[in-house]
Amino acid sequence: MRIISGKHKGRRLNAPKNLPVRPTTDMAKESLFNILNNLYYIEDIEVLDLFSGTGNISYEFASRGCDSIVAVDQNYGCIKYIKQVSKEFDFNIDILKSDVYKFIESTKKKSDVIFADPPYDFTEAQFSKIATVVFENDLLHSNGVLIIEHSKQTKLNAHPNFSYEKRYGGNVFSFFEKTN
Repeated sequence: MRIISGKHKGRRLNAPKNLPVRPTTDMAKESLFNILNNLYYIEDIEVLDLFSGTGNISYEFASRGCDSIVAVDQNYGCIKYIKQVSKEFDFNIDILKSDVYKFIESTKKKSDVIFADPPYDFTEAQFSKIATVVFENDLLHSNGVLIIEHSKQTKLNAHPNFSYEKRYGGNVFSFFEKTN
């Protein structure tokens, strides 16, 4: 795992082997950030990273100058690793140990980008629930986007807020936006 761009471009990170994670591949992450760079000034946005795992996505935002990042994961080992890397790289990431569903059901904080990378073995209903709760609780700013990473076997295009998807090998990013 490496940081693709920004202040810490090229830095490699080696997460502990015992973490229950599947980090987003460098190729998929680079493609995702190419899309986001065309939508936003990364330095000016608020980011919520759900099921943050190793913190891979949060680090990429932080390296590119974003200083409003909240990373949420329920695994203690993941939280500990994100805190360690954030301290080492002097990243301003607010790290929370919480069940993601409980967090999004109770938070009032709005974001420009919400990125969710749940386990690929989730059911389509579990994936869709993320989008449903985000939009029911109005967690995105008016021009915000929810991005859910999932396998190509999962189909999320039936959700009313689904906008489009991008595929990178076995990874898919589904984009969701507010509807008028």
